[in-house]
Amino acid sequence: MDVDATEPAPPAPAVPDAPAAADAPEAPVAPSAVATSAVPDAPAASAAPAAAAASSEPAPAPVLEPEPIAASAMDIDPATDGPVSTAPARAEGSTTVVFPQAAPAPDVFTAEPANAAASSSAPMALANGQAASPTPVDPSQSGALLAPTADAEEPPVERRRIARTGYVYDPLMMLHCQDGYTPTEDHVEDNGEGHPEEPMRIKRIFKRLRESNLIQRMKQLPSKEVTRDQVILVHTEDHWDKVQGLEMLTDEYIQESKQYFEQLSLYVCRETAHCARLSCGGTIEACMAVCKGEVRNAFAIVRPPGHHAEPDEHMGFCFFNNVAVAAREVMREGLAKKVLILDWDVHHGNGTQRAFYDDGDVLYISLHRHDGGRFYPTSDFGALDVVGEGKGEGKSVNIPWPCGGFGDADYIYAFQKIVMPIAYEFAPDLVIISAGFDAADGDQLGGCNVTPAGYGHMTHMLCALAGGKVVVALEGGYNLRAISDSSLAVAQVLLGETPEELGPLEASELATEVVYQVAQVQSKYWKSINVPACEPTEASALEDGASPTVSIPDLLKIYRAHHLFSKYGLYQIPLASEELEEAFGGQVICNEDVYSAGESSTLVVFVHDFGNLRVETDGVSTTDIHMTNSYLLDTSDTIVQWVLGNGYNLIDVNILKQIPTRFASTGPKQIIKEGPKAEGQLIRYLWDNYIELSEAENVVLIGHGTACNVVMDLVNNREVERKVKAVVQVAGLHSIVRISPTNDSRRAWFRQNNQIYVPQEHILLDDETVKRRLGGHVMTSDKSRVVDVLQDVLPQIKEFVASRVPAPKPAETSQANGVHAAAVVAAA
Repeated sequence: MDVDATEPAPPAPAVPDAPAAADAPEAPVAPSAVATSAVPDAPAASAAPAAAAASSEPAPAPVLEPEPIAASAMDIDPATDGPVSTAPARAEGSTTVVFPQAAPAPDVFTAEPANAAASSSAPMALANGQAASPTPVDPSQSGALLAPTADAEEPPVERRRIARTGYVYDPLMMLHCQDGYTPTEDHVEDNGEGHPEEPMRIKRIFKRLRESNLIQRMKQLPSKEVTRDQVILVHTEDHWDKVQGLEMLTDEYIQESKQYFEQLSLYVCRETAHCARLSCGGTIEACMAVCKGEVRNAFAIVRPPGHHAEPDEHMGFCFFNNVAVAAREVMREGLAKKVLILDWDVHHGNGTQRAFYDDGDVLYISLHRHDGGRFYPTSDFGALDVVGEGKGEGKSVNIPWPCGGFGDADYIYAFQKIVMPIAYEFAPDLVIISAGFDAADGDQLGGCNVTPAGYGHMTHMLCALAGGKVVVALEGGYNLRAISDSSLAVAQVLLGETPEELGPLEASELATEVVYQVAQVQSKYWKSINVPACEPTEASALEDGASPTVSIPDLLKIYRAHHLFSKYGLYQIPLASEELEEAFGGQVICNEDVYSAGESSTLVVFVHDFGNLRVETDGVSTTDIHMTNSYLLDTSDTIVQWVLGNGYNLIDVNILKQIPTRFASTGPKQIIKEGPKAEGQLIRYLWDNYIELSEAENVVLIGHGTACNVVMDLVNNREVERKVKAVVQVAGLHSIVRISPTNDSRRAWFRQNNQIYVPQEHILLDDETVKRRLGGHVMTSDKSRVVDVLQDVLPQIKEFVASRVPAPKPAETSQANGVHAAAVVAAA
């Protein structure tokens, strides 16, 4: 690199970027000790045709001039042809950075092709090589430019039209760089051991668009600095002050704090704050222009990126959250009510998601590598079950890839199954793409394989939303060839071109599994998500058309029915209701003589779910089950053995419908009014058709775990007082259904015949009033797990039941299966 340790760069006048009055003096530019970038792609000043009216030739086609751009937003140092730093001057002897020189780029949007009428729109040249200020045009004489001469044919009147695509690009944003940075040469794709977020990223993108003649078809938008009032729409005031303070850092302090900033995945210099303001402000200007109808869509070629910046912290190469601040600003201005932010950067946009986590008007969708929380930013905030909170619940949609290697087929599949259905249902007024290109093929930091055509197709789909109001804001992407080619494909789509054709696509098994899991989570919030359509196809149908798959709950049901028959000779009770048979078929089992028991016999109805299924995975980042170390803990046999061994009759009710995978984040309430509806319907059906019709006049209801609520549903909704002699509830740390307060006689009966067993840390033990509402007789166990509580209090249960029902006759007790006794037990 070039080092100038002797004298600062000489002062030079600024070249105006917009037409100015003829008598206005040129504004001087303050000298800077930092030798600034001779950025080859700095847009040239606008120029008006010179003396067109005096020409004997017909007037040229009308030129559509862009809006004037403030000179302060595009100051160029004539001595270097590069951006002028606005940061405080470095001390004499400090290191300076010199960027390679090249010709400036055009910035005028015209109705003609880029190479047409070059002489009519070129600025006049002065002897010193500087461009002359354009001649101001008197609006009253503007016809001299547009009207034909007397001998010329009158051209058709062309109506001013809206530019299809705008762009934001300011070479001043290249001033944010590491100390000692040497610009990467044009033929190099990756800067090797240098920092990946380097200044040449935006230059390469701009150059690629210009060489492909796209910039000439786009309208340049002003690159204004973001204001404090705009930043604090998302960030804290302390964060604003912290970033602004970077301008005052000394070289010594920057070196001393280097390790601190590296822990945040940052580097800083005195120009960093200025570049961050330009990057955020440019993104805002792009969104404002699109929302106001000045352009149909826009591409903000900005840096530093922003989606990792949290409300109170800069991190991950990001200082201000560009897209978040822009979204807040357009919403504050009333230009959009609902905004979709689609983040396809390979890293999760933790800052953007956090900014709108409880906001129902901003939908954040992110496709990113998660790797079980090990991929940057290394947290579970990007997991698929993180969906927002409050009004924003369901407005955070995370599609987390478990590793690298995902490509076009996987991303397009996720778009078709998750992104676009949700986006259409949300119906945004504006779409902002957090366009990180680090999932691109060739980017070693991302390790994925999305091609430029893949990015083009994703952009094409998003352009169908919000009436085409789409803003693409650059985030990450660190392979200079990949980000240039990908940006080109995106810009072509923005300009109305058809994306390059993709070959046959088939999503990987991993991708289909991730999308299926996301669909299961998001279907709770979005009607458009079709979960069965997302379910991976694991095997084809059998010859008879039957499915070869068997669910885990079905396996458990089959196991229990077989176990109880082979060990105790118990049989299944058929359910005449199709609805109940579908949900609980094969889960109600009884002993052979339950219907022929005499009046003096005892019937125990045992209601429970299946027990505890202990599953160990192969690691925290996978859902693969370690089969050897996974098992079922079922203690219900303890009750069955006791019931049948005492000569009682048994109806065993297993209320398992599905294996629970999600639990309430809040703790249980002390008491609730009613239990689950489907299980309540089942127990009432059994009472009406079997238990009440039984000859047995002594019925015992025993509830275990969550099934205690099913037993209480029966007590509260049927006249059970005549037959039921005892109600036993063995509860875990969950809510308990109270006895109905509207029936005084039943409440009195319940207090005399009920016992509740709970862990000693259960919340209801802290409130005597609550215990009275539950009927009193609340016993405790020093065990915590509900399966252990049952084993611990079983002697007390036996004693309590024996005190409420007559002792069985010796002949009945000696029978092998205790067919003359039946007990109703509810178990978790």
